[in-house]
Amino acid sequence: MYTPPPFKPDRAASLGFAEARGFGTVCAWDGSKPIASSVPFHLGALNDGTPQAFLHVARGNPLARLADGSTSWLLAVNGADAYVSADWYVSPDQVPTWLYQAVHLTGTARVLSEAELALQVDTVSAKFEQWLLPKKPWTSDKMTAGRLEAMRKAIVGVVMTIDEVEGSFKLNQHKSEADYAAVATRLGEQSDIGSQQIASLMRQARPQAFAGETPT
Repeated sequence: MYTPPPFKPDRAASLGFAEARGFGTVCAWDGSKPIASSVPFHLGALNDGTPQAFLHVARGNPLARLADGSTSWLLAVNGADAYVSADWYVSPDQVPTWLYQAVHLTGTARVLSEAELALQVDTVSAKFEQWLLPKKPWTSDKMTAGRLEAMRKAIVGVVMTIDEVEGSFKLNQHKSEADYAAVATRLGEQSDIGSQQIASLMRQARPQAFAGETPT
């Protein structure tokens, strides 16, 4: 991932973003073409702190055969994104751009054992059930043993040991206070959720740029 210095988050911020997002695209090279799938995941770590990504794919997915412990995998995790019109800047001679957050995790992957897969499935569902609180979380023990076993046999668990963490949080950090505030304000006025989320992130990152605003 190419990331200009103003947009480069540190390793902890990149991993924190990936874990909070919990959904991305995994890709690996099968020898003739790239294979990719969209997957939910959760992060963990080895005893020495090396991060790992735990996920699963359908048993028939070609990626399952590439979890061989040596093939390099990429997990791309994208967040909100938004188009910025050049007309929104205070300064002249600007160009349109796109603001976004993204993290790329690279490493080799191996297949999980049956016990590891059972833990992975329960852990990832527990993670996302927390998003739905105060709903009582769903757990796999609500399923009959036969149905649960059949569903687990239909998937392959994978753990990717991450050896490279790259991030790009492009939020106009290199712009002046006036241009930064003007763009964030206009993004906040847009109807799409991506623009609104980017506007919120910009306000959190540089609150001083909005210090002179009149409360509404």
